[in-house]
Amino acid sequence: MNEQKKSCEILDRIYSTIKSRNGDRTDLSYTAELFSLGRSEIARKLGEESVETIISYLDKNSKNVVNESADLIYHLLVLWADQGIEPRQVWTELSRREGMSGIVEKNNRNKKR
Repeated sequence: MNEQKKSCEILDRIYSTIKSRNGDRTDLSYTAELFSLGRSEIARKLGEESVETIISYLDKNSKNVVNESADLIYHLLVLWADQGIEPRQVWTELSRREGMSGIVEKNNRNKKR
């Protein structure tokens, strides 16, 4: 199995676990607690993890960038689950953009608005 497929499968499994925790006891699950705290807290935590990832990057601390990136991805998956977005929707969009210039893609998005 290639590494890219394994990576997507790991994210899909984590996403499934996250979704299954919605409504669980908050004293037993951090994920359930996030869901119970609502959109504002989920968004705040995603922002916090983004900032911590950036700080680690600016500090040139690769180990912390890895750790904070894992936290960032986890919190992004929680946000997706709360919004009802499935990972395959994001993979499809990334696939659509693959091989396309970022400038062209952004200009196409701006034309659609």
